[in-house]
Amino acid sequence: MADKRSAGLLLFRRTADGDVEVLIGHMGGPFWSSKDVSAWSIPKGEYGPEETPEAAARREFEEELGLPAPDGERLALGEARQPNGKTVTIWAVESDLDPTRIVPGTFTMEWPRGSGTQREFPEIDRVSWFTPEAAAPLLVSGQRVFLERLATALDGRGEP
Repeated sequence: MADKRSAGLLLFRRTADGDVEVLIGHMGGPFWSSKDVSAWSIPKGEYGPEETPEAAARREFEEELGLPAPDGERLALGEARQPNGKTVTIWAVESDLDPTRIVPGTFTMEWPRGSGTQREFPEIDRVSWFTPEAAAPLLVSGQRVFLERLATALDGRGEP
């Protein structure tokens, strides 16, 4: 079986004082409800060989947040292999988004486990803007590298 691959978009914006903030989402469902540290993710999702990573990133953004992926220059932040073996590819896009506008996609799972009851949960139950420093401990560990790569990409463009 081929390795699982996932792609996503990391939105960033500039504050009035010139700082950078990133938009990340808290993972939905009962496993994550009481967790905060390492319980947030860049909006992303799996794709197959019939889809390009960039097309998957745009599709997954819309599926997870219920809003179209923003237009704008894509900064390639590359790939990173996650602890679970999945390879994730991320692009950064400068855009502002009002977190109250999201309409999260959902998934269905048996809950409580062993009950035979299927329940629907949001893929992402909330999104918020954070400085990269504040976002780092919240993100699942395998995605933190993308914050470092974003800082490097912006530095390379002569930006904060």
